[in-house]
Amino acid sequence: MVRNIADMLSSVMSRTDPDEGTAAREFCLVCDESLVDSELYQRHNVCPRCRFHFSFTARERIDTLADPGSFKEINRTVTSLDPLSFSSRTSYKQSVFRDQRRTGLTEAAVTGTCSIGGTTAVLIVLDFGFMGGTMGCVVGEKVALAFEYATRRKQPVVAVVTSGGVRIQEGVLSLMQMAKTAMAANRLAEAGLPFISILANPSTGHAYASFANLADVIVAEPGAIVGLSSMRAVKNSDDEPSPADSHSAESRLQHGMIDAVVDRTQSKDTIAALLDMLMSKYHLTRRDQHEGYVQPPRAASVSAWEAVNLARHPERPTGLDYMSQMVTNFVELHGDRVFGDDEALVWGVGQLGGQTIVVIGQERGDLDDAQQGGRISPEGFRETQRAVRLAAKFDLPIITLIDTPGPHISTDAEVRGLGSAIAVAMAEVARVEVPSIAVIIGEGGSEGALPLAVVDRVLMLENAIYSVISPEDAAALMYQDAARADEAAESLKLTAHDCYELGIVDLIVQEPTGGAHTNPTEAIRHLRRMLLQELSALQAGSRKRLLRSRYKKFRKMGEYSSHFRTAITREVNSLRGIVSTRVRRMRRSPEPEPDENNHVADGFSNANGSRHGT
Repeated sequence: MVRNIADMLSSVMSRTDPDEGTAAREFCLVCDESLVDSELYQRHNVCPRCRFHFSFTARERIDTLADPGSFKEINRTVTSLDPLSFSSRTSYKQSVFRDQRRTGLTEAAVTGTCSIGGTTAVLIVLDFGFMGGTMGCVVGEKVALAFEYATRRKQPVVAVVTSGGVRIQEGVLSLMQMAKTAMAANRLAEAGLPFISILANPSTGHAYASFANLADVIVAEPGAIVGLSSMRAVKNSDDEPSPADSHSAESRLQHGMIDAVVDRTQSKDTIAALLDMLMSKYHLTRRDQHEGYVQPPRAASVSAWEAVNLARHPERPTGLDYMSQMVTNFVELHGDRVFGDDEALVWGVGQLGGQTIVVIGQERGDLDDAQQGGRISPEGFRETQRAVRLAAKFDLPIITLIDTPGPHISTDAEVRGLGSAIAVAMAEVARVEVPSIAVIIGEGGSEGALPLAVVDRVLMLENAIYSVISPEDAAALMYQDAARADEAAESLKLTAHDCYELGIVDLIVQEPTGGAHTNPTEAIRHLRRMLLQELSALQAGSRKRLLRSRYKKFRKMGEYSSHFRTAITREVNSLRGIVSTRVRRMRRSPEPEPDENNHVADGFSNANGSRHGT
């Protein structure tokens, strides 16, 4: 379909009859819908029927993105000179002057400052109508100056790209603009400032393969042609014909190269939400938690096999369920920027208690769909790496929601670097210098779960499980009989209470009676309270202490010691927790507190000395 649309656009551009050009504006090129009385077309150049996105000038894009009256252009007087005295049928200077008269622009780039949803930002807009939006020396200079301006003033950058290839009239100097703009974008990144790219139709050539692809978040308009080379160049170089949608924005999303395909009518809201969250400096503190939330004591009430069945219950809340009710203003991001997008991993930026966070959730879905029952592919682990780097850059806490039977095992996954992706994701999570909390909400399956759980606090829902192998596979190995999975489950020590006793998890989060599926709203509300409590406590300490504690915690896992020493340590830490909790409560209220003698309650620590509850 994309190739057909491109052919139609070429046909329209080549028409000389003014009446035919008018007809093209009166009717949609794709579906023949009348555009005359369409408010959507008049405002956004979008067909109301098929949603085809027609071209926009730079000024029109600025009007739709910037808050009214807020845009102020910068570096407008920078103009082209013909540095190589390029000769062809038409001189380069004549081509530039012609486009200047026709468009009212001095060059293909318009840069300036504005506010978007109330957030001040630097805007870079390329105009395809000016020499195809190609990047010559002046465009490269204006883009670099805009990045430097934003870096000095500590402002984010939003770039809208509509570029159709290479400014050949400026030769190798044009090529050098890729390096110039990429280095300027690096300066912005080093300053910890957000950069968002919007890829419109077309987004190809030097601009696409330089600064546009260095953005923290990349979105594209529906149906946009996106890629380094034009469709014609790919067609000429490939022996086999490429698929019709190979250069589409939708194809790039499927292959993990962009974060989202966003309709033009939604662009401003999406960009405004991202800028607001990424520029926010608000942090939760202990003062925000007026009353510590206390769980009533409860001992283990289900067997290991019962916990397995509850963790896998088809109506149990999933990662998306928790995200949708706990996290506000959530903007989902996609792709590993290498090969694909794992539908079993959902991640993005949102707010918890008003503070911006990065949240990563494993989504088990249905066994027959693209989510593979929650099994994580190499792309999912690389997306985890992206999420962690984003959190580190903007100093955002990380919350992970774990629910997976394990990694997706296949020959293709191994070829795509499954082992390496797991190792790097685990290392990135372990060393990130921001507070991190993991919650095992369902099944914590082996290598699929661990990379998301090497964090400061590991919480585990009461009926969740965490294991090196599934009970069925363990039974097949131990007894050569998968039907004895219930026996294997007991031996694996996979329940929340088992993991707590082993020092693997820091806090058990209670579920409604009968399991989280019996009252998802209550389960989600309860977990949210615990997360707010834990996050505010983590942020009270220094980052160096946080990293040291994280290292010591996992360094001690499986450390050889006598049972007596472990038991004594646990009792001492538990007693300290009880005393400190009661002292705090006595200061708040003279009323007597209920006796707390179970590790599920607030104030207990495990054998590794981790703090729990308030």
